[in-house]
Amino acid sequence: MGLRFLTVAHQVRTAVDQHMAAAGLSLARTKLLRLLARRGALHQAELAEALGQAPRSVTQAVEALERLRLVTRASDPVDRRRKTVTLTEQGHAALAAGEQAGTRILQRIFGALDTRQLTRLEQLLTDTDEATRHGAAGDRHL
Repeated sequence: MGLRFLTVAHQVRTAVDQHMAAAGLSLARTKLLRLLARRGALHQAELAEALGQAPRSVTQAVEALERLRLVTRASDPVDRRRKTVTLTEQGHAALAAGEQAGTRILQRIFGALDTRQLTRLEQLLTDTDEATRHGAAGDRHL
């Protein structure tokens, strides 16, 4: 059952990524842009921490987004080694387009389910999420 869940989750993520790619983004890049849109300019280290990613991974993502002119980076006036990342107007537009593309495919996928099925799925996902959190907490005590 667990492997089936992981397989379906991977298929859904792949479908979302493919549709967002048509708008020039991926789910990972969208998360980064969404964070900047919500919080405003952030240092790269703050981005890495908020996203739960390694600083080097975030640096590579930011560099790619900067090449696409979706973000800008500027040196911190106090510490020139720190870079502040800001979402550009193009970044706002790309984020909106990417989110719309992602929403459309998710609506198509989950639109195949009726209201009763969606309610049950929501409950199952909540239960699974809770079990995962308790399982992870329980592992720490071993």
